[in-house]
Amino acid sequence: QMEQALRQSQTELQLIINAMPVLIGYVDHEERFRLNNSAYLDWYGLTPQELYGRTIREVVGDEIYATRADKIAAALAGKPCSFEANSPHRDGRARHALMKYLPRYGADGAINGFYIFVIDETERKQTEEALRNLNETLEERVAERTQALAAANQRLQSEMFERERAENALRHAQKMEAVGQLTGGIAHDFNNMLTGIIGSLELMQRYIDADRSAEIGRFTEAAMSSAKRAAALTHRLLAFSRRQSLDRRPLEPNQLVRSLQDLFNHTKGEHIELKMNLGANVWSINSDASQLENALLNLVINARDAMPDGGVLTIETANSYLNGSDLGTLEPVKAGDYVMLGVSDNGAGMTPRVLAKAFDPFFTTKPIGQGTGLGLSMIYGFAQQSGGHLTISSEPGQGTCVRLYLPRLYSAAQPTSPAPASVEAPYAVAGESVMLVEDDPAVRMLVLNVLSELGYSAFEAEDAKSALPLLESERRVDLLVTDVGLPGMNGRQLAEIARQQRPELKVLFMTGYAETAAERQGFLDAGMDLIAKPFSIEALAQKIRQMIGRQG
Repeated sequence: QMEQALRQSQTELQLIINAMPVLIGYVDHEERFRLNNSAYLDWYGLTPQELYGRTIREVVGDEIYATRADKIAAALAGKPCSFEANSPHRDGRARHALMKYLPRYGADGAINGFYIFVIDETERKQTEEALRNLNETLEERVAERTQALAAANQRLQSEMFERERAENALRHAQKMEAVGQLTGGIAHDFNNMLTGIIGSLELMQRYIDADRSAEIGRFTEAAMSSAKRAAALTHRLLAFSRRQSLDRRPLEPNQLVRSLQDLFNHTKGEHIELKMNLGANVWSINSDASQLENALLNLVINARDAMPDGGVLTIETANSYLNGSDLGTLEPVKAGDYVMLGVSDNGAGMTPRVLAKAFDPFFTTKPIGQGTGLGLSMIYGFAQQSGGHLTISSEPGQGTCVRLYLPRLYSAAQPTSPAPASVEAPYAVAGESVMLVEDDPAVRMLVLNVLSELGYSAFEAEDAKSALPLLESERRVDLLVTDVGLPGMNGRQLAEIARQQRPELKVLFMTGYAETAAERQGFLDAGMDLIAKPFSIEALAQKIRQMIGRQG
C-alpha cells in the first residue's frame, strides 16, 4: 500500500508540473537531467528517455553552455541565481527566456544538484521591440499634435478661466444676497424689539426718578413682550441653522396630532374646514414634542393665511418608505422607514418663483409686520436636525402641501408624563446649596438673586478654574448650575471633573448656544439637565427645585 501511495503521489506530482506553463527541470551534481516536465520536453522536441541522463552541455551545446557555466557553478555551490538569456528551441530559432537556478539539498544537507525554471519571454521582448519602433515613428507626429493641442488647450484654459470667474462672481452675488437678506431680516426685527426694550427701560427710569414707580407697569410689560419676541426670533434662527437644543423623546404621531386638534380649530377660524386623515398603525418617532408641535402649528397658520375666503385644511399622517430617490430635496435622503406628517390647503398656492424661495430665511409674501419669514426655514432646519426631510408642492390657485418626514423609531414609544403645571416658585429646604458658574456678570447676578430669594446657599464663580477649588472641597453642594460655553474649560468638562470628586452631583447646564449641546441625549448623562437661554425666572426656579429633588 505504501508503494502504491508513493507511486500515486509521484504520478500526481508529475501531472502538476506538466500542467505548469513554465519549463521545470532538475539536474544532479553531474549536471545530468533527472526530472523534466512536458513543457521542457516540448521546448527541445525530446522524449523523456532521450532527455533523461543527458548533461546540460549535451542538450544546449558548447557555445551556450559556456555562457551559463558560471551560473551552473554557482547553483552547485549553493547560490541561487536568476538571469535572462537566449535559449535554443526545437524550431531552430533562439528564444529569449528568464531562467532561475535553485540549489537542491539532500537529506544530509549536501547539495546534490539544482532545479531549473525557465519562462519564455520571447513574445514580451518582441512586443517591447515593436512598441519601441512604433514610438520612434510616432514621436514626430506626436510632437506636431502636441503643439496643436497646446494651442487649443491654452484657448480652452482661457475660456474656462473666464467661465470660472463668472461662476464665482455669480456665487458670490448669490451668497451676498442671501447674507444680506438674513442680516437685513435680523436687523429689522431686532431693531424693533430693542427699541421696545430700551425705550421701556428709559421711561421706567424716568418714572422712577420722578417718583412715579406705580405707573411703570405698562412699560415693564412692553419690555417683556419685546424681549420674548427677541427670544423667539433667536430660537427660530437656531432652528433654521440646525443648532437648537432638541429634547428627543419617543412619540406617537397620531396621539400628538389629536392632542393639538382643539388648538388647530381655534387657530384656523370658522371659515375653514379641518380634516384629519390619520393613518392606521402609524409608527412611533423619536423627536422633540414641543418643536414638532411648533412646526405643525406654523404650517396650520400658513395654510389659514393662504385661504382668506375659506377652504379645507387637511392634516394627515402615514407610514412611508423612502429609497433615497423619492424626494427632490437639496439634502441627501437616507433610505429607510419614515413617518409622514402633512399639512395641505386648497388656497392661493405659490408661483414657481415663490416656491423656489419658500425655505429661504426671512422670505415672506406677507405684508411687513405680519410675518418674519422664518416659519418654513425653521421647520426645514428642525427636519434636517432630526434626521428627516421636508418637501413642499404648490400650484397657483390649487393650494399647497407641506410634508414632514421623520425617521421611524423601532422601539415602542413609552408614555411620557405631562409637564407639571406652572406654580409658584418653590423655596429651598434648609441647608441646600447651589454652585453657580457663569461668565456673564449680568446673568450671574440675576441667577444669584433668584437663588437668594428662594433660600438657597449660593456660591458663585466666573469660570471653571475658579469653581474647582470649592467643588473639590468638603463643602455641601446639592446642585451645580453652569453655563456650557465658559471661557477656557467648558461647562461639560467642569461637570466631569466635579463628578470625579462628587459622583452623585446633580448638574444643570445653561446655554444660549452650544453646538455640542444640540443633541441632549448625547450631551447629558444621568442626573444632568439643560435649560436654554433666555429663560424665565420661574422656569429656572422650577428646574432647580426639580433637579435637587430628583432621585438618581
